[in-house]
Amino acid sequence: MEKLLGQHESDIIKIVIFGPESTGKTTISNQLARHYHTVWAPEFARNYLQDKWNNERKTCENSDLLPIAIGQMALENDLAQKANEILICDTDILETKVYSETYYGDFVDNHLEKHALKNTYDLYFLTYIDVPWEEDDLRDRPGMRKEMFDAFKEALDKHNRPYILLKGDKHTRLKTAVNAIEKLKAIRAKYSKADLKQFKEKGLSVWQINEQIELFKNGTAFSDLQRPALVGDGITTLSSEELLHFSSHYEAQKEALDVLKFVPASGAATRMFKALYTFVEDEKEHGFEAALQDNKTVQMLLDNYTKFAFTNEINSGELTDNLSKLAYIKRMLQHYGTVAKGLIPFHQYSSNDIRTAFEEQLVSALSYATSQNQLTKVHFTIAPTATTAFKRVSYRVVPKHDENLRVYFSYQKGNTDTVAVDYQNQPVRDASGAIIFRPAGHGALLANLNEQNADLIFINNIDNVAKTTFYPEGFQYKKALAGKLLSLRAQCYDLLEKLAIEEVATDTITRAITFLKEALNFDIPTAFDTFEAIKQQQQLIKYLNRPIRVCGVVANQGEPGGGPFWVKQGNQTSLQIVETAQIDQLNDNQKEILENASHFNPVELVCSIKNHKGKTFNLFDFVAKDTAFISQKTIAGDPIQALELPGLWNGAMAAWHTVFVEIPVTMFNPVKTVVDLLKPAHQ
Repeated sequence: MEKLLGQHESDIIKIVIFGPESTGKTTISNQLARHYHTVWAPEFARNYLQDKWNNERKTCENSDLLPIAIGQMALENDLAQKANEILICDTDILETKVYSETYYGDFVDNHLEKHALKNTYDLYFLTYIDVPWEEDDLRDRPGMRKEMFDAFKEALDKHNRPYILLKGDKHTRLKTAVNAIEKLKAIRAKYSKADLKQFKEKGLSVWQINEQIELFKNGTAFSDLQRPALVGDGITTLSSEELLHFSSHYEAQKEALDVLKFVPASGAATRMFKALYTFVEDEKEHGFEAALQDNKTVQMLLDNYTKFAFTNEINSGELTDNLSKLAYIKRMLQHYGTVAKGLIPFHQYSSNDIRTAFEEQLVSALSYATSQNQLTKVHFTIAPTATTAFKRVSYRVVPKHDENLRVYFSYQKGNTDTVAVDYQNQPVRDASGAIIFRPAGHGALLANLNEQNADLIFINNIDNVAKTTFYPEGFQYKKALAGKLLSLRAQCYDLLEKLAIEEVATDTITRAITFLKEALNFDIPTAFDTFEAIKQQQQLIKYLNRPIRVCGVVANQGEPGGGPFWVKQGNQTSLQIVETAQIDQLNDNQKEILENASHFNPVELVCSIKNHKGKTFNLFDFVAKDTAFISQKTIAGDPIQALELPGLWNGAMAAWHTVFVEIPVTMFNPVKTVVDLLKPAHQ
C-alpha cells in the first residue's frame, strides 16, 4: 500500500483545495492552475462514483473509499511530475478520511488513515459553504452543510494542517488564494532543500514555521487582568452539605458514564535534581564542604536521606563521610537524573511497597474514577523514549491493585514542536546545520486531549500526588468537583435542547441568561439586549454550546505558578487560569492585581468535552492563540528564545466555561524539587 497511497518524492509546492461538496473546489482549482500555468489534480471520486451511478445505480459505499484514495494518489503522483512549480490538488486523501468517518460511523481503513496522516502538503485552502448548493446525481445532505464544513475544519485542526479559509465570490477567493501562494513562495525561498525536508519529516510546513517566527518578531501579548478571582467573586466554596450532595450526585451517575483520568507525564526529573547537579559541579571546583555550605537543598537531603523511598535502591549503607555522601548523590543522579519524573519512587508504605508517582496516580484513580463496567481508565502523555519503562511498571503494578485498571499512553506530537530562534529571530541550528526544535510546553497536549472521547475527564499533573493515606477528604472533593460539573452540564444541555426549537418561550431565554451569568460566570456582551428575539436565541446557543471545566483552586501558599483571574479578552471579561509569565509585572496595575490574588492553580480539573448531542467538541475552536508566550532558554550555553503554545489549562481552554471551586490546600502536594518528598504528604 505504500506505493499506492504514499507520495512520490517531489520538490514542488503542493496546494490542497479542501472542503465539503458544492463549495467551489473545482472552480478555484481550475482558476489557480490557469493563473500559475500549471496542472491540477481533479477529484478522482467524482468520475469514479459517477461511473458507478451510471452503471449500477448505486451511490458511494464503504468499500469504494480505498479504491478512491488509491486513484486520487495515482493522479497526484502522476501530475506532480508534470506540474510547473506548483500542483493544485482538488482534495487529498485526508478528505476521503473525513467522508469515511462522517458517513460510516467513524470507520476508516487502516491503510487509508495511515497515509492520510503521513502525506504532507504546503498549504490547504478550506472552502466555505457560502456558495449556493448545486444538485447532481452524487451530492447529498444539503441540509447538513454546516455540520460537514465543521467536520472538515476539525480534521485540519486536529492534524495540525496549515490552512486558509476561502470565502466570498470566485474573484475574492482567487485573490485570497494567490496572495497566500505568493507569500508561501517567498517564505520557501528562505530555506534550503535540507530545511524543507526536515520540516516535512516533522510533519510541519514552511507556512507553520513562518507563523512561529512571526510570533517571535511581533511578540505575544500579556494577559489583561481586570481583578483577581476571589471567594464570592469568581471562586465558589462548598459547604459540608454541598460537598456531600455533589459527591453523591457523581457517585450516583458515574456507572453510566465513560470516565477518564488524563495525566501529563512527559517531563523528565532533571529539574527535580537541579540543586544536586549544581552541587556536583561546585564540589569539583571548591570542595565538598564549601559546595555544601551554599546548597540548602543538598543539606536537607543528606540530613534526611533515610526518609526517601529510593534510598535503599541506590545506597547500601550509612553515609558516614563526605565520600559516601558524594557517592550517594552521584548514584541518585545516575539512576534518576534524566528519567521521567513519573518513574521516580515517591512513597514507601513498607519495605515491599514502594510506589512511583505513576503507580500512585493509578492507585488514586481507583478511589474516584471507576465508571462504566467497573473500569478505571487512566491516560498518560509520555515521552516516546520512556515507553518501555512505563509499560514495564504498568505490567507489574496493575495486577497488584486491580485487574480492571486500564492504562493508556500517548506522545506529544512532533508537529507541535516549535522552532528555536536567536535574538535576531533567526532559526538556531545545531553543529550539523539542522534547525533546532523544542517541545512547545503542555499546551501541545491539547492535541492529545482532543483525541479523547470520554464523558468526563479528570486532569492532574503527574507529580501532584500524595500517599493515599494522607488525604481521604481529597477524593471526596474530586468527586464533588465532578458532581458539580455534571449538575452544570445537565442544566446547560436542557437549555440547549429548549433553545433548539423554533418558538422559544420568553422564560427559557430569561433562564438561559441567568444561568450563563450566575452559574457559568459568562459575560454577555452589552449589544445582546439590542438583538431581535431570533438572534438572541441563536447567540444563547452559541454562548452555551462549549466545553465546561470545573477547576479546584487552593489558597495561595506562595508557590510560583498560575492562578485564577478575571481577564479581559476583546469586549468580554472571563475567568481564566493565568501563569505569572503571562502577566506584565512592569505594569503597576497588573502587578498589584497579581499581588492581591488569593488562590493558586494546583491542576485539579474536571472537564466535559461533549455537546448536548453527544459529539465531542473540536477543542481547537476554543483556544486563544494570542496567549502563546516566549521564554528565554539556553542551548549549549548560548541564549535562545523558545515559543510555548497556549498552556493546556491556560489559553488552550480560554473559551471554555470555567468554574472555580476552593479545595483544601492538602490537595496540593507537587514535587518540584527532591526535598519536596520530605513534606508530610509524601512521608
